[in-house]
Amino acid sequence: MIEIKNIEKSFGDTKVLKGISAVFETGKTNLIIGQSGSGKTVMIKSLLGIHTPEVGTISFDGRIYSKMTPDEKRTLRTEIGMVFQGSALFDSMTVEENVGFPLKMFTSKRNREIRDRVNEVLQRVNLEGSNKKFPAEISGGMQKRVAIARAIVNNPKYLFCDEPNSGLDPETSIVIDELIHEITKEYDITTVINTHDMNSVLQIGENIIFLKNGKKEWEGDKEEILETRNKSIIEFVYSSDLFKKVRENLLAEEEEEDNK
Repeated sequence: MIEIKNIEKSFGDTKVLKGISAVFETGKTNLIIGQSGSGKTVMIKSLLGIHTPEVGTISFDGRIYSKMTPDEKRTLRTEIGMVFQGSALFDSMTVEENVGFPLKMFTSKRNREIRDRVNEVLQRVNLEGSNKKFPAEISGGMQKRVAIARAIVNNPKYLFCDEPNSGLDPETSIVIDELIHEITKEYDITTVINTHDMNSVLQIGENIIFLKNGKKEWEGDKEEILETRNKSIIEFVYSSDLFKKVRENLLAEEEEEDNK
């Protein structure tokens, strides 16, 4: 579990995060959503220790980050997996080398142990047999699965995903969403996803934090987001013609039920 209490972050005279508190639960897909400039990226970077809030605390299973020693912070980094926007694979490395990179960096495992673990996670993301291929030789969806395999290869307690469906077609996006959700449950990971993809929100949004102008405007799950009367959420969720029609149908169904 990751808990943030009243965090504030400014850059110069601009306050980006304004007293946000939230709990990201273990074994659930926790989503941070909001329009561009709402503070999503700054929040993720604050959770990762890239930015330091001026006010408030961030704790990992009760361990307050600001009170950790340098050694404790280094240990925490080994407990974190990261799926970057665009996958961020090393072009000059094979799939096998990309996935095994964290093990070589953060563990003392022997080459055979690394190879066995790499094969294990590649099988988990349905990429067995792709070891010797380079990123340029596989599809965008496969690259994303390699990025997920690399993120979980070191058995992380915490998994962060930055726009994991960026650049993917809708069908592949659903596959990636389901894979992240399955892995979260299977390994009991605290997963935090920064996304603007409403399909992801409705597919795997077990705990959703909606930011607006640096504040937490709303919190709930994928069922509650469809029923909320919060104006800001309605404008965000139903910004496309497709979701406007979904809302119209939901309201029509509610009216029909009320008239019975």
